[in-house]
Amino acid sequence: MIYWAPFLHFYQPPTQFHAILKKICNESYRPLVKMLLEHPGAKVTINMCAVLTESLNDHGAADILSGIKQLAHNGQLEFVESGKYHPILPLLPPKEMRRQIRLNKRTNEYFFGDDYNPKGFFPPEMCYSQEVGRMVRSLGYSWILLGGIACADEWPLNFISQISVGSQSISIFYRDDILSNKISFHNLDAAGFIKELVGLSHGKKDIYVVTAMDAETFGHHIHHWEELFLQEVYETIDNITSIHKKRDLKQKTDLADAHKKIFAELKELPHIEAVTISELMEKFSSRKTKVPRPSSWSTSKDEIAKKNFYPLWKDPQNRIHELQWEHIYLCLELVEQAMNIKDNTEEGRHFAIIARGLLDRAIHSCQMWWANKATGRWDINMINKGLIMQEEVALNAYKSISLSPAKDTIKKKLYHKVTAGRDISNKIRDLLIA
Repeated sequence: MIYWAPFLHFYQPPTQFHAILKKICNESYRPLVKMLLEHPGAKVTINMCAVLTESLNDHGAADILSGIKQLAHNGQLEFVESGKYHPILPLLPPKEMRRQIRLNKRTNEYFFGDDYNPKGFFPPEMCYSQEVGRMVRSLGYSWILLGGIACADEWPLNFISQISVGSQSISIFYRDDILSNKISFHNLDAAGFIKELVGLSHGKKDIYVVTAMDAETFGHHIHHWEELFLQEVYETIDNITSIHKKRDLKQKTDLADAHKKIFAELKELPHIEAVTISELMEKFSSRKTKVPRPSSWSTSKDEIAKKNFYPLWKDPQNRIHELQWEHIYLCLELVEQAMNIKDNTEEGRHFAIIARGLLDRAIHSCQMWWANKATGRWDINMINKGLIMQEEVALNAYKSISLSPAKDTIKKKLYHKVTAGRDISNKIRDLLIA
C-alpha cells in the first residue's frame, strides 16, 4: 500500500491588502474547499494560521471557514498547530514562541470549536531548531512536520522518525521536497505524480509520502491547479480503489479513460490511499533517528553547511535582515519592561496592553521574506509596513513606561533604546530607497 499524506499551508500576513485577500479567496480557498467537499474520499492535513482565520471572518469570507469546519467534521481534514502570526520560531525567545502557539490555538478553537483538535505541529516556513522541538512537545503535540532537507538520517519511507527532546520523544514527518517542489512549480502533472509514487514503492510492501506546499499554490499561484492536479489525483485514487474492492486486481478495463494511460506500463494496479498525517501514526512503527538539521523548507545543503539555517529571514549577509531583527529584539525588550512594571497607572497599563498586542503582529515573517533583493523577493512596502508595526510597538511601550512610577534613571535608559530604534528604522528606510 502507498499512503499519500497531502499537506496544505494556509496563511496571509496581518498586513495583507483586502483586494489581494479577496482575489486569493476566489481563486484558491473557495475552489479548494468546494473540490474537497465534492470528493468525500479526499483527505488532507492543513495548517490554518489564526491570523488568516480572523482575516477571513473579518473580510466577508466566513463561508470558507464554514467549509473547512465541515471538512474537519467529516473526517476529511486534519488541523495542525502553528504560530498565530507566522513568526520564525527559532529566532524568538521561548516565551514569545509559546505565546504565538497558544494564541493560534485559542483563536482557532473559537472559530472551529470541537473540530479543532490538532495532534501535530507545523512551524512556519518549516523553520526548525531543537528548542522548537522541545517547546512543541512540552505543549502536548505528538509530531512535527519538517522539510526533507532537515533529515539527517535514513529517509523514512516505511517507518516514522522519532527523536528525543529533553526527557520526552516526538515524531518527525519530513515532506518529500522533490515531489512537493515539482508540484508547486508546475513541473509534474497528476499522472506523473502517481507514477512517482509507484516508483518510490518499488520493493517495499508499505510506504508513505508526505507532500507539503502553500494552499495558495492551487488556484492562485497556478490557476485551476486544484482541478488539474489535486482533483485529478484524488479521482485517480478513487478509481483504482473501486476496482480493488471488486477484487479484480489485474483488470484495467474498468479504469476511466483518463487513467488508463497512467497504468498502461504496469502489470498490476497499485494500492494507493490518501490519508491525514496522524493516520500514518497508526500504520507505521517508529524508529529512533538522528536529530533533524536546523533548517527551513527553503534552505539548501550549502546554506546549512555555512550555518545559514534560515536564509530568507535572517541571512548574515543581508543588512536589512540584521537591522530588522535588531529592531524586533529592541521592541521585545521594551514591551517586557512595560508589562513587568508593578503598580503602573491605569493609563500606563492601557498602553502596555496595546504594545503587547501590536508586538504579536509585528513579528510576522513576510517583512523579512520580502527583504531579499538578491533573489528577487523584494517589496519595499511589505518591509515598511512591518517596520511601521514595530514602531507602533515601541511608541506604546515607552508611553506606558513614561506614565509609570518607574525611576527616572530607568525611564532615561529605555528612552535611549527608543531613540536607538528610530536610528535603526532610518537605516532600514535608507536601504529601501537607495
